[in-house]
Amino acid sequence: MSYRGFIAGVIFVATQVTAQPTTPASIQIPKLGMSAEDRFRWVTLTTLGPKNLAAGVFIAGIQTWRDEPEAYGTHWDGFAKRYGARLLAGGTSNVLEAGFGSIWGEDPRYYRAAGQPLISRIGHVAKMAFVTHNRMGDPQLAYARYMAVPGGILISNTWRPDSPNTIGAVTFQVGISFVRRIAGNAFAEFMPDLLDRKHNSQRNLQGP
Repeated sequence: MSYRGFIAGVIFVATQVTAQPTTPASIQIPKLGMSAEDRFRWVTLTTLGPKNLAAGVFIAGIQTWRDEPEAYGTHWDGFAKRYGARLLAGGTSNVLEAGFGSIWGEDPRYYRAAGQPLISRIGHVAKMAFVTHNRMGDPQLAYARYMAVPGGILISNTWRPDSPNTIGAVTFQVGISFVRRIAGNAFAEFMPDLLDRKHNSQRNLQGP
């Protein structure tokens, strides 16, 4: 798939999910905003937490399979380089997003749609890659994220001479970043259900 085709797909998804109805009333969003401590915790968990690490394995695996970029190769060392590069760019973008969002009170945290129909939950997973909440708990476009993702990529690329800062290359990386965000949201949305099901199965096997 070409860069233009890939990004066209991401933009199509963004326009579709942002056009969906607002956050269901059953999803409880804090209306007190985020403190500086909350933002630091979010940056740490979003960069090094299980959902981001799992999404990184998924994205780095796809890139290794497609051999993108070719300079890394398709072996385990190439996978490790892609994973490390994605972690560096993602961490930089998270710091920028938390900083930009603090100016106008944007809340970048993901809130699950537990209890909703499956199709609604899947739509929520995709939508929240492009949408956040303001300090009143109302949904809005993720303006800080739209600035932080390309900014973090450009900054991290200056530390990696093998990554050109061409428009095509950066645009592709931006698209990958939002795909990673969707994958991370899916992990956060459905993993607790899988863990609960496993726990209940084990408890039923043990009996009363």
